[in-house]
Amino acid sequence: MIITRTPFRVSFFGGGTDYPPWFKEHGGAVLALAINKYCYLTVRRLPPFFEHKHRIVYSKVELVKELSEIQHPVVRGVMQEHGVNCGLEIHHDADLPARSGLGSSSSFTVGFLSAIHALNGRMVTKAQLAQEAIHIEQNVLKENVGCQDQITAALGGFNKISFLRDGSFQVDPMILSGERMQEMEGSLMLFFTGITRFASDVAGKKIANLGKKEKQLKRMYKMVDESIDILTDIKQPIDHFGQLMHESWKLKRELSDSVTNERIDEIYNAAMDAGASGGKLMGAGSGGFMVFCVRPALQKRVRERLNKLIHVDTRIDHTGSQVMVYDPDTAIHFQNGDQ
Repeated sequence: MIITRTPFRVSFFGGGTDYPPWFKEHGGAVLALAINKYCYLTVRRLPPFFEHKHRIVYSKVELVKELSEIQHPVVRGVMQEHGVNCGLEIHHDADLPARSGLGSSSSFTVGFLSAIHALNGRMVTKAQLAQEAIHIEQNVLKENVGCQDQITAALGGFNKISFLRDGSFQVDPMILSGERMQEMEGSLMLFFTGITRFASDVAGKKIANLGKKEKQLKRMYKMVDESIDILTDIKQPIDHFGQLMHESWKLKRELSDSVTNERIDEIYNAAMDAGASGGKLMGAGSGGFMVFCVRPALQKRVRERLNKLIHVDTRIDHTGSQVMVYDPDTAIHFQNGDQ
């Protein structure tokens, strides 16, 4: 039996510049952190005593005999790509809901790839996990996704991720004093709007508009280094980080008419009126979680104004995707015809 734990993420700046059609021409970068809320996957070999060969448990339960019958796209895609022929039982659990803008789909992909490698007796680097997850989502599943979610899920931490024109990426961890890191963490407030959506559908419209939004994306790209300058200069109040988030949110709204809606705008305006210095909607848009930068003294007022929403307390995850349980008795190499 294998159990993996993979973090979700919060992205602050540079979103949109991590799409290959953009960064392969212009370069890209994001500032993002992994949070201590996780996707858990349990994978084990299924004994050959059942009518079904595979059992997949998530928001639904699938009992299937062939890989082609599996409805979950990531499970089907990874198993086909890796030539998995043995019967598997797969259970998914998570701390936060799916389709909510925190990179949950990529966390699932990274965690499942890690489990498959471990079940097959292989150790892989976190960078390799990220690269494989990007390949699965973009090339195998043909999803409209960028590259930042898979990297943050695999590596964890608080990082600047640069996307180079040759298709590679570079990860630079944020170097902050303990006091400044605590100040930054303590200023973040995460709220669930109660709205879920399929990110690939929303992102598809953004990708189609990339060529028409060059001005906005170039400005959002520059904000990555500007935000780092704010965080590393302890003389600058953390409010400046939030104000830059506010500017970034206004630019993100211009990327597609599906980024926001009336309900999202109401929530955002209420938080700002209550004292937030800035914020943004996570992920592609249209729903999910919103993050705000709020001074501790004003956070009670923001919670009261958004009292119909679920507030989630978070901290940075520094571990990335991990194999939490590894039972070597089940780590048998896959063989053709092996049940």
